Amino acid sequence: MLQLGEGSCFPGLLVGVNVGLAFVDGIIASLAFAQLIRIHLRNSQLGWTRQKVFHLLIGSSNVGYLLYFVLTLVAACNGWLCWSYSCGFIAMAFPRLLLFAAFLLLLSFWVDLCHQPDDEEEEEEEDEEHGFLEALLKRSLSKPGSPNTDTRRICVPFHSIHVGSRQKIVILATVLVFILMMTFAVVIWIGMGENPIDSSMVARVYVSLFSIAILLLGGALACYGLILCLKMRTVRSERATSEMWKIAGLAVVSVLCFTPSAFIGLLTEIPVLYHWHRLEINGVSTSLLLILYYFVGSSVPSAFVLWEMRDLPPFVVANRQDESRTITFIRDSSAAVNHRQRWTTATSAQNQISSVSPI
Repeated sequence: MLQLGEGSCFPGLLVGVNVGLAFVDGIIASLAFAQLIRIHLRNSQLGWTRQKVFHLLIGSSNVGYLLYFVLTLVAACNGWLCWSYSCGFIAMAFPRLLLFAAFLLLLSFWVDLCHQPDDEEEEEEEDEEHGFLEALLKRSLSKPGSPNTDTRRICVPFHSIHVGSRQKIVILATVLVFILMMTFAVVIWIGMGENPIDSSMVARVYVSLFSIAILLLGGALACYGLILCLKMRTVRSERATSEMWKIAGLAVVSVLCFTPSAFIGLLTEIPVLYHWHRLEINGVSTSLLLILYYFVGSSVPSAFVLWEMRDLPPFVVANRQDESRTITFIRDSSAAVNHRQRWTTATSAQNQISSVSPI
């Protein structure tokens, strides 16, 4: 048993685990942002698609975990008082919130595919035939509008974004959890003073509530993944079978990764390890629980989603209408004047139309 006192560093084994987890998260974040840049260069005209948002959330989440693991080591060795309370709590909770938002967005996409209106059944069958991931590449959070709207979107990317009803629920849920997180952080900060508030208990309450939400999210992904697989079994094509296995893989990985991570959050003190500067810690068991909670619960599902979404969308070229020029050869000299007047009038009108066409 190893005792951590304020101003002391972590045991060597825990230091190695934190460094390893930070290294893995750094690699995942680099891959996510690199893929995001590649996707944006291929279809920048489409605005913010779900695929881009997925990569942004996963990359940001892993950057947050990278900073958390590194700063936890620095804070443990330097005895940062704020880190043992609200600062460490926010650094621990915010990356988890971003990962939760990413998989909640994935759930909303699966719900869209399962509960489409009757007038979109034909489009749904086409999505099932080509695969849900290909549909994900094609669908955009931005509502297609007029060419002028597309031109404004290039200058102001967030000006004309249209968000679906289920995506609004995702945003609302994420904002509510963020507000709840900041409220708990304020209460934990107040608990630093001379008052009856137990900051450690407040942090554990938040982790328990969030762990329950993670369990529900994993169950919902499993249910809708099963529904999508059953629907895609009716489509007789090799591509549909391949995509069905991808959906099944995402659902299984979500359940297998989120379930142990949520139970560790409910039954142990691992998620709020930053706070327990007077806690007796067993290096081996604590290291194993850290690997289960962070690597299995966050890094593995993030990497698996990136692998399943590795396909790049096709290039999207801006619509350009070049001015067409018509050359008329007039052989009848008697009608040369009339033909010249008609050609001049037609060319002038055509140039006026071309001059107002969007670029």
